[in-house]
Amino acid sequence: MKILVILTGGTITMVRNEKTGALHPADKETFQAFVPELFASSIEVDMLPFEPLIDSSDVSPELWGKIAHTIEHNYDQYDGFVVLHGTDTMAYTASALSFMLRGLKKAVIFTGSQLPVGVLRSDAKENLLTAVEIAAAKDEKGNSMVPEVSLFFEAKLFRANRTTKKNAEHFAAFESYNYPAIAKAGVHISYRTPLIIYPRQDAHLEVFTGYDNRVAVLKFFPGIRQDVVHAILSTPSLRGVVLETYGSGNAPSANWLYEEIRNTVERGVIVVNKTQCSTGSVEMGRYEVSINLLKAGVLSGYDITTEALLTKMMILLGEYPNDTERVKQLMERPLAGEMTAV
Repeated sequence: MKILVILTGGTITMVRNEKTGALHPADKETFQAFVPELFASSIEVDMLPFEPLIDSSDVSPELWGKIAHTIEHNYDQYDGFVVLHGTDTMAYTASALSFMLRGLKKAVIFTGSQLPVGVLRSDAKENLLTAVEIAAAKDEKGNSMVPEVSLFFEAKLFRANRTTKKNAEHFAAFESYNYPAIAKAGVHISYRTPLIIYPRQDAHLEVFTGYDNRVAVLKFFPGIRQDVVHAILSTPSLRGVVLETYGSGNAPSANWLYEEIRNTVERGVIVVNKTQCSTGSVEMGRYEVSINLLKAGVLSGYDITTEALLTKMMILLGEYPNDTERVKQLMERPLAGEMTAV
């Protein structure tokens, strides 16, 4: 079994200088020193560091494409892949990869840590070792146990495009509020196979890394002003908007808001409704205060995360630059298990 670990940056790829206390990037020798088990098992592990390593706050769609193409170029040489990434934007990158990598038959697992690998109480060791073991795991037929893009943190494996970073301090930094963990690690690793996406037998890897980032997020709050809404919705060249609404997809009933959104949709901008709640789904029309959104032509994001919705929108707009109707259709349809559409 052969696994490629891709180091993009983040706390897990850093070690602390004993003299200065400053963090600096770790190399393979450092990982061998702090995590010797990684190279002492029956699983052959290669490490590929990006140069330079990127702080997750500086992650861009170009990095998403670089990761995707790295996996594509090494796909036939390895049984699975582990991507080390900073936690702050990991859910965005992992979600994006789930839409960029199509026809996967091998595991692509994102992980990281809250403390650097060399710190005594670091969570890096457990997260990395378990992610590698899961990436290498195969069923009785020799197929990958988890042939999709996933995210492992603190004993739980989640579908990547269902995750959100929930905590900046605790080791359990991520949660998948609307979809159960697809595997759990204890003494044994328990896989919940009915929850995992498996490819067709004839599937083969296809990679699409185009994107259009002319998108915006508009989060409603009590007292939101028309000039603020207008400034966002009238942004030149805007192509897509995520509306973060209340409850099950509700918005203020002011007529000016309806007019602003309707005019935006009529200009060909795709507008999708996403609840601000961590758990639950958009149900437009359930309450009167969401009817105006339906009338204005707003689409439902159902129970999708903001991270998955934004990355999906950017990638589809890049794939279909001249076909707004096709993008609209696909925005309300699950493409990689990212939503539960009703």
